[in-house]
Amino acid sequence: MNEFKRLEDQLRELTAIPSPSGFEEPMIKYMYEKVKAYGIKAEVDSLGNVISSFGAPSKGPKIMIIAHMDEVGMIVRKISSRGFLRVEKIGGIPEKILLGCKVLVREEKGNFIEGIVGSKSHHLTAVSERYKVIPIEELYIDIGCSSSQEVLSLGVNVGSSITYARDFIQNGPIVFSPAIDNRGGCLVLLCLMERLLNKEYSPEIYLVGSVQEEYNLRGVLPAARAINPDFAIAIDVAVSCDTPDLDKTKVKLGGGPVINTYSFHGRGTLGGVVPNPKLLNLFEKASNKADIKVQRNVFYGGLTDASFLQLENKGIPSIEVGFPARYTHTPLESCHLRDIEQLIELLEVFILHLPKNVNLSRI
Repeated sequence: MNEFKRLEDQLRELTAIPSPSGFEEPMIKYMYEKVKAYGIKAEVDSLGNVISSFGAPSKGPKIMIIAHMDEVGMIVRKISSRGFLRVEKIGGIPEKILLGCKVLVREEKGNFIEGIVGSKSHHLTAVSERYKVIPIEELYIDIGCSSSQEVLSLGVNVGSSITYARDFIQNGPIVFSPAIDNRGGCLVLLCLMERLLNKEYSPEIYLVGSVQEEYNLRGVLPAARAINPDFAIAIDVAVSCDTPDLDKTKVKLGGGPVINTYSFHGRGTLGGVVPNPKLLNLFEKASNKADIKVQRNVFYGGLTDASFLQLENKGIPSIEVGFPARYTHTPLESCHLRDIEQLIELLEVFILHLPKNVNLSRI
């Protein structure tokens, strides 16, 4: 099978699974079963992190490679007497694109009910309101019910989770889908695992599908404490600035894997990552050896699992690597399959050529 086609099919399968932060059970089950199918040791911790481990213990450094399984979404906070759902955000979901969006509401048995984010009819919208972003407190979801009792009879209640409706558009190597952030990273984990089977390398490897990244960035911390790795690699999207409305960086779709040389949130949360310089140098050497051009990035405005993980135990040297993505946190994000393929190749070369006695000391 063509490699792009294989990646496309796997990504289509992954993005079809609705799993917002705190409600990741479908993705937890999917990742756990995929890992077990490879015959690799896997466990799920109490928060839901899926942890797989392989390689020779004590032979070389212990590496933790993370990709979060969750996505942004919403949660029902109130059901009106007329059957409309009032909601709150789960993670950084942008209100400006929500009006008229098709959504999925998870009922108590785990099935999904289709609905839409309601919007005042254009014919009756005042001119002063036409360009207003409606805050989440004023938005509502319509699932076709006429009373709160009807909503409850469908198994929907306060606390039910909501995600964007599923879709998948493919045009050559470029795909559009919800939850590419970070099912693309989960795809990298699974493909990397497959490539490393029956190969010789020095590290002891822990691959972690993490939870609650979009919600609070701390769901991965129990896994980090349990594993106590020598260093960590966080795989996530990198915001692509190749559209007409963005020029903050030169990161672009199809330009290759991305390495963050600096990341900082800058909006209330004082968090981010300045990668361990020796770890950054090792990745640059791996990119040269693999003949893969990487995109160096300064990411201001976002965080990854590495942001707080690096502060655990006695300090965990960390680095963020990823793939470019357009339209992050919207109903249809976009990525280039070649970037994902090259990221898998880069990580494989990095691991296969990592020195047994790698020294990441800052002195």
